[in-house]
Amino acid sequence: MDRRKALKNLGLSLGYTVATPTLISIFQSCKNKNETTWVPDFFTKEEGDIIIKLVDLILPKTDTPSASEVNVHLFIDKFINEVIEKKEQKLLKAGLSKLISKTIKASNKETVIDLTSEDLDITLEKSLKISKEQAKSNKQKINTYKKSIQNEVTIAELNDDATIYAFTSELRDLTILGYRTSEYIGEEVLAYLPIPGEYIPCGDLEELTKGKAWSL
Repeated sequence: MDRRKALKNLGLSLGYTVATPTLISIFQSCKNKNETTWVPDFFTKEEGDIIIKLVDLILPKTDTPSASEVNVHLFIDKFINEVIEKKEQKLLKAGLSKLISKTIKASNKETVIDLTSEDLDITLEKSLKISKEQAKSNKQKINTYKKSIQNEVTIAELNDDATIYAFTSELRDLTILGYRTSEYIGEEVLAYLPIPGEYIPCGDLEELTKGKAWSL
């Protein structure tokens, strides 16, 4: 798949209403850090290592950098910690925990530090590459669960598959959002114009930006 063709079509259609300055502020704090010295704000260090592997499975290195190479994992950690509500944070934590447990069991590994990208890829694929009917069912269960925790109504907990899907689908969306918002992708891959020029209300996208979406 041509990453550039995919990226040019990416928009902010991920269900978040977050001001652009907030995104920029989060990403500015992620610059010039590397994963060897990274201490996550929301995740544990072991969970953070898993997040790095997962985001690179979602957006691996091709003709553009991998997700972790533009610090998407740092962005996700800060975004969840600073933007997402506490009750939904718990759901994401539970989803990651169940994903890790499921992967350890399926791969016959002993601990989280033994897990490889290949091990995680199998679990990630099983969670996300599902039928439309399964995805719809999971979303309905998740929405019902979120409404119940917002209204502080006690209901049965989500099953493992739905809980893991809540995490992996959110992670996929945040990975795309973080990647698209990164400085490198914004300036080198998407259409970038730091100093606005002539305002053209109607024009052919291919002529104006060679078909690329505008950088934030």
